[in-house]
Amino acid sequence: MDYPGSNSRPHRRSVSDCVDVLGQSRSPAFPYFKDWNFEFGSNLRPKICIVSSTAAGLEQILPWIFFHKVIGVSTFFLFVEGKAASPVVSRVLESIPGVEVIYKTKELEEQQAKSRIWNETWLAKFFYKPCNHELFVKQTLNMEMAIVISRDAGMDWIIHLDTDELIHPSSAREYSVRQLLADLPEDVDMVVFPNYESCVERDDIIEPFTEVSMFKNFDHLPIEAYLGNYRRAIRGNPNYFLTYGNGKAAARVQDHLRPHGAHRWHNYMKAPKEIKLDEAAVLHYTYTKFSDLTSRRDRCGCKPTKEDVKKCFMLEFDRAAFIIASTATEEEMLRWYRHHVVWTNKALSLKLLKRGILTRIYTPMVDKISTDTLQGQVLVVC
Repeated sequence: MDYPGSNSRPHRRSVSDCVDVLGQSRSPAFPYFKDWNFEFGSNLRPKICIVSSTAAGLEQILPWIFFHKVIGVSTFFLFVEGKAASPVVSRVLESIPGVEVIYKTKELEEQQAKSRIWNETWLAKFFYKPCNHELFVKQTLNMEMAIVISRDAGMDWIIHLDTDELIHPSSAREYSVRQLLADLPEDVDMVVFPNYESCVERDDIIEPFTEVSMFKNFDHLPIEAYLGNYRRAIRGNPNYFLTYGNGKAAARVQDHLRPHGAHRWHNYMKAPKEIKLDEAAVLHYTYTKFSDLTSRRDRCGCKPTKEDVKKCFMLEFDRAAFIIASTATEEEMLRWYRHHVVWTNKALSLKLLKRGILTRIYTPMVDKISTDTLQGQVLVVC
């Protein structure tokens, strides 16, 4: 099936076919970017795909793809805009086996304008609003299209993830999301990966996946521990988590599957059987870099007033961050970031680690991929 905006080629070049993908590098991590030929043959089941809407650069997308390939994801449907859609970035992405790049073209927009998603009453309150509301609708439209593409590609499971999120299949043998999903009963339609939110301990993080090891937990926490430590855990912020707290779901690809927002799936013809995993999670690396304050601000044209930001952002912390990034000096922003995001109180962190509020997860650091391999290099000469 050809669909608007996709890259369809009779021959898919591999990264190794190129003269040089990212230029010469002294980094030992560089070979990771030169061999993407993982053994994901048709005999390996289940076949898992990830759909994502992204405007990120290679320094974020490549480690994200590599990590998920290592744990068993075979296919990625990337709806790209901004930097991700630039010729330099998209050319690299298209060269990776298992990656389908889908561009925001006029044809794509015309097709999505006819989508049945526009008839969903639960989504109507987000229609025709700017910033995060617009993104939420766009993600839902992309998820709907990805369902069709995934069925044509013979996928068994589909997951919607952002490029600042990693699946953490900690309860599976061999640390494999494929093994995790293969072990599920056949009547399970949906699997929820509870949310673990990053807790940065420095204000100079460059590579979140390899520099952040502390996360805040809720679903895998006794309720007494949560209630007894709530005020210490929020540290003056509006909510327990800085951003979302409802995790992400994987859905079995089947008839009548539909998206239900960016975090869930549903079915037009039945109530799907859903389970929540007891150990596995989705690791959300949110506001891990100080520059995230200004990058979010630069993507939104709303006025930095309390009334206006309500039209742009769903979450209170996002609203506060946008206002401070739009009105404060660099020094004031850094001071705000250290107070609201960075965990500088070691005694408090240790106390909450002992009580299960915080947890250490080092696994993503094992596959260390340095942005040094990307910065200052000449990209793709094929």
